[in-house]
Amino acid sequence: MKRIAGSALILVVFTLGPASAQAPASKSFIGTVTAFKPDTQVEIKPDNAPAVDLKLTADTIAQRVVPGEKTLKNAVPASVTELAIGDRVLVTLEPDNSNVRRIIIMSATDIGKRDEADRQDWNTRGISGIVAAKNGNTITLRIRSLQGETRPTITVSDQTKFRRYAPDSVKFVDAKKSSLAEIKAGDQVRARGTKSDDGGKLTADEIVSGSFRMLAGLVLSIDAQENQVRINNLETKKPMVVKVNPDSSVHKLPPPVAQMLAARLHGGQPGADGAGRAGAGEGAGGGRGQGASEQNAGASPAGGRDSAGGGMGRGTGGGRGGGRGGDVQSLIERAPSITLADLKNGDAIIVSSTVGASADQVTAITVLAGVEPILTKPGTREMSLGQWNMDVGDMGQP
Repeated sequence: MKRIAGSALILVVFTLGPASAQAPASKSFIGTVTAFKPDTQVEIKPDNAPAVDLKLTADTIAQRVVPGEKTLKNAVPASVTELAIGDRVLVTLEPDNSNVRRIIIMSATDIGKRDEADRQDWNTRGISGIVAAKNGNTITLRIRSLQGETRPTITVSDQTKFRRYAPDSVKFVDAKKSSLAEIKAGDQVRARGTKSDDGGKLTADEIVSGSFRMLAGLVLSIDAQENQVRINNLETKKPMVVKVNPDSSVHKLPPPVAQMLAARLHGGQPGADGAGRAGAGEGAGGGRGQGASEQNAGASPAGGRDSAGGGMGRGTGGGRGGGRGGDVQSLIERAPSITLADLKNGDAIIVSSTVGASADQVTAITVLAGVEPILTKPGTREMSLGQWNMDVGDMGQP
């Protein structure tokens, strides 16, 4: 994002989340309160810079703004005693850079409420899926669910706002202004706007898109300290590194869920892992099997990750496609969360990631374990990603 030039622009960035912060020596910067220390000192972590200890004095001017404000004209007087860990702040220093002359506070609680309202709006008015086709000002999506595939359409106008994720990042703060021309078949798209009564059409107010890749591999080694796992790519048969950061999610499918998904993917054919048995009865008994699997998947809900003001990924709204209920991505998101330390050599994983600059290294959006039944071809021990293509889902929320 552009370097801040004035208070109005500062606040615009401030409301959106982390930016390329100026160093504390530059008099003003944006950051997050991380700790309180003796002698009225506060530790503040500037965006993209090390934390600093600053002195609050009786002369420090404190003001508060609500999320969404674009200027400081609606800022109200506050007290430095109202500061809390996690608050987003705009700090202006005294000339000697030791004391805080002015601090604008946006509370973590207010940001959380704003984020939740925005998230619910995306859930209600949003849709997401993979681009199947684009024709003029209409985008056709492909959405796979447990009930089959649907192809809703999105209509765009001159008022539609477009953003596109940057390579190797799923943070909305890193997304760039974009256009309809950049969207192509195979892209992941999330849109928000006005839906038709049957949900098959949406007139878009906002669209965020990106190019993503899906791969599968067997774990060769795990470096939990470096937050990365080395795998053997099942497609290329070559080793590669999967990096996990705070914006990544790592889940493990419960066996009944993995077997159910495998049965649907493989057409209910019995496989080496018994997936066919789990999928049998998709007619008369399918509903009962689905309910049991969803119950298992929901035993440990996937944790939300972003903190107040934390950029595109999860912290600033953007739901998960809205009303998808029992679809595939919903099952994945509700699968138990794990850490890289829970993986072991030889485990099979499926990874969704952005299309980055390096072919032998990716930054994960989602790492999904417990997928052996999905990857194993029926009647064999051979593993392949095949036709599997999960909705990225947690690709980040605008």
